[in-house]
Amino acid sequence: MGFFDKLKQGLNKTKSSFDEKINSAFGAFRKVDEELLEELEEILIMSDIGMETSLSIISNLRNRIKKENIKDAEEVKQALREEMKNILDIGDKTLKLETKPSVLLVVGVNGVGKTTSIGKIANKMKNEGKKVVIAAADTFRAAAVDQLEIWSNRAGCDIIKKEEGADPAAVVYESINIAKQSNADVLICDTAGRLHNKKYLMDELEKIKRVIDKELPEASKEVLLVLDASTGQNAISQVKAFKETTPITGLILTKLDGTAKGGVVLGIVNENKIPVKFIGVGEQIDDMEVFNSEEFVKAIL
Repeated sequence: MGFFDKLKQGLNKTKSSFDEKINSAFGAFRKVDEELLEELEEILIMSDIGMETSLSIISNLRNRIKKENIKDAEEVKQALREEMKNILDIGDKTLKLETKPSVLLVVGVNGVGKTTSIGKIANKMKNEGKKVVIAAADTFRAAAVDQLEIWSNRAGCDIIKKEEGADPAAVVYESINIAKQSNADVLICDTAGRLHNKKYLMDELEKIKRVIDKELPEASKEVLLVLDASTGQNAISQVKAFKETTPITGLILTKLDGTAKGGVVLGIVNENKIPVKFIGVGEQIDDMEVFNSEEFVKAIL
């Protein structure tokens, strides 16, 4: 199954909810007027896109309708798709992997699919011919290391781990040395969850970043925040909280296949100006793809 087919299938709940409402709105109006735009605005807001983003999309759409003298419903739909795509086309969606090793630091609250995402990304990179080392630096939760080990074995990647309660920065330090010695292309570092509301865990993350900067000063580095799309607007507040303490370079969106709230992706990107780099649309090891804004919009509308 190609990515678009997977995406369409994974976003089926969002598409059913969103598409049905949009088509119903167009069916109820005989002409493209202010009343139709207000109806579309309400649909966007109710689809978890968020108030601010919905108002922005409709404002741009209104200007386009006037400027381009759009009168046909299908043309309005196409313009709406383009406005949604413009929002998602923010920043650089490609991973910066220019050095050997490059570092991916993965953060996020517990339960969002952080461990699974690391396993899937490691598997994807391994299939691209890259040598990947995984640092199990979430020593706060015993199950985290065990789960990560299962995923790293599935992906066929080396994992560096220590006992529960060990210093996470020490795990990362050792992992960096092993990544250097083994000539690895990428080092992926897991971190403890619930960082944004537990100061000591946030301090640990700072310590990990200092170790990486000291040991690999010239390395390409990405800080990827994992978000569970099914939490809707709560995901937006998580981004804002993490941004206050760590520079996020990209987002990984998970569990889109289990929710009708896929529209939240637009709100997250628009309100935080951070690009989505990966998107999870299933539970299998190969169900993690590089984000494509055009295909995403096409899959929901």
